[in-house]
Order: sequence, then structure tokens, then C-alpha cells
Amino acid sequence: MRNRTTSVLLPALCLLGLTGVFNSCSSSDGEEKAKSAGEAPKKDSVAAPAATFALAKGQLSTDLFVPGELVAFQQVDLYAKVNSFVKKLYADVGSEVQEGQLLATLEAPELQSQLASAESRVKSQEAIYIASKSNYDRIVETSKTPGTISQNDIDQADARQKSDQAQWDAAKAAYKEIAETLKYLEIRAPFRGVISIRNVNPGAIVGPSGKGSELPIFTLQQQDHLRLVVSVPEALTGYLRDKQAVKFTVKSQPGRQFTATVKRLAGALDNRLRAERTEMDVFPKNKELLPGMVAEVDLPMPARDSTFVVPATAVVNSTERVFVIRVSGDHKAEWVDVQMGRTQNGKTEVYGSKLKEGDTIVVRATEELRNGSPVH
Repeated sequence: MRNRTTSVLLPALCLLGLTGVFNSCSSSDGEEKAKSAGEAPKKDSVAAPAATFALAKGQLSTDLFVPGELVAFQQVDLYAKVNSFVKKLYADVGSEVQEGQLLATLEAPELQSQLASAESRVKSQEAIYIASKSNYDRIVETSKTPGTISQNDIDQADARQKSDQAQWDAAKAAYKEIAETLKYLEIRAPFRGVISIRNVNPGAIVGPSGKGSELPIFTLQQQDHLRLVVSVPEALTGYLRDKQAVKFTVKSQPGRQFTATVKRLAGALDNRLRAERTEMDVFPKNKELLPGMVAEVDLPMPARDSTFVVPATAVVNSTERVFVIRVSGDHKAEWVDVQMGRTQNGKTEVYGSKLKEGDTIVVRATEELRNGSPVH
């Protein structure tokens, strides 16, 4: 049995082998004929299928999430204007004060001595002026009798009384100056706000900044009106608009969202951050927002002009270039260099001088779809 089976299989295997040989020969002959005729292989001539869309303009609105800082609308460090001693304090940290309210009184004994000396000088110059004025009046009256007083004596008396009057005016001005300096011994609030820092106690020596005091007596902040300050990167400054509403949150009030309004744009970029300072006005109630808090700001940035908006998948961002793939009239892929703008919800702004509205663009562009290859 085994010999008979072997004798049957051998002819069949030989027949299959010969058939494979003939097939391979015919296949290689066909490829050689195609190459000799200059024809490309059939698989290379098949156009790659690709989904496309018509390029159109639109407006892409995005949101910029940036950290911001709440600062007092007005803040001032209050120093003594003259070297003096702290006599009494009328406010402390947390005190709410009104504009013009007395915060502290100072004392400077040498100023009192200077004021007394100035007052004495005023009285002395006043007496001298009165005497010279009386002498001038008598000379003028006597000169009415012809030949009694020369004109030269009259002129000298007039000059003397005018000089004495000028000295009297100077003494009064000096007295007024010292009297005004004494007013500096009272520290008053320049605006309504809250005392946030107090650095001195009664009896401390104080003076102008850098000339007696390194730290201020008080720091006064306006806390019912705050500034929300953010820095907008250079690339996004063109989307800022005045008086637009802004939303923000703070860590101290979880779950709450606050609103503000854009009021002030710096109009210039910070040399260090290369960003534009933008300020919003905030009016907190019940001290729920305080100066120094860090806020997470949602700054809407609607487009001002229409631009080309494409799916994000239509843009190829390679190491060498950024491009989209356009399908030409003869159904060939064409790489077109572009610049990318903003991206939001799977849409991207693109800019390119070679793009025009109505161009057919590939939805899912890849570098595998080579420039010039056929597209179906």
C-alpha cells in the first residue's frame, strides 16, 4: 500500500511544480514587458483617496485662561515729612478711615523754637517799617514848604520805607513757611480706605523716606475698589477689546465666579515679559475679595476680522514646515505653506498668501501624501 500511494503522489507533485514554474515565468515576463514599454507599476498609478472640504473664512472665538492679581485701586505709604517723634496714633491695622481723618500726631520741639523766632522777626520788621514809613510821611509833608526838603532826601526816605516793607514781607513769608511745616506733624488720610500696615509705636523717631525712616508709618489701601491685573502675551494682544466682560475665580471663594470689566490697556509691552498689562475694575462687597489675591481669569478673545478656519487635522506641523494640502485642478496634492493662529474646539486659524477662498483642502493631511501625488 505505501508504495502504491507514493507512486500516485509523485506525478501530482511534479505537475504542480511545473505549473508554478510556468506561472512565475509568465509573471516575470509580463513585468519585464511593462518595464520595457515604460509603464509604471499598476499599484503606483492608483490615486490616494482623501476627504476634502472647500476653504472658507470664518471667525474663531477663543478664551485665554491666565493668572491675575487683585491689587488696591489706590495704595499709599504714609511717611513723616519732617524728622520728629511719634506723639500719638489714632489708627491701627484694619481701621477703616475717611479722607482727611487724623491718623497720627508728631512732635518736633525745634520747629516750635523756629516758629517763635520767626514770629519775633516779623514783629521787629513790622516796627522798622512803621518807623521808616512815618519818617517818609513827615518828609513829604515838610517838603510842601518850598526850599525846606530837597528831592534827594525825599527819594531816599521813600526807598528806605520800601526796603523795610520788603523785609517785613520776607519775615512774614518765613513765619508762614514754618507754620505750614508744623502742619506736617499731623498725618491725615489722603483718601478713604483701610490701614493694612502699621510700623511704628508712640515715641518712635520718624522722618522722610530714606532720611529717617526706612518703613512707612502706615500703609493705606482702598479695598472697596480693586484692580484685576493680567499680562496678555504679545501674540494675543490684537484680540483685546475695551469694556468687555471678564470672568474670574479665586481660591478663597471656591465655587463662586466673579465678573469684571476691561478698563485700561497699557498700550505697550513689558520689556521682561513681552506682554501687555491689562486692568479690570472690581467692586467687592463685604471684603470677599482682598488686595494681593491671585485670580484665575477667563479672558474672552473674539476675532475682529474673518480668517481662514480649517479643521486642526488639516494642518501638518512638521519639523521643517507648516502646511496644508490643497488638491489642484488635475487632482494632484499640493503642499501650501501657512502660518497657524489660534486653535479652539478642533478648529485652527491659518494664514497664507497662496490660499484663496474656495480651495479644495484635504481634511486629514499627513506627510505620507506627498507633494504632487494623485488624489482621489
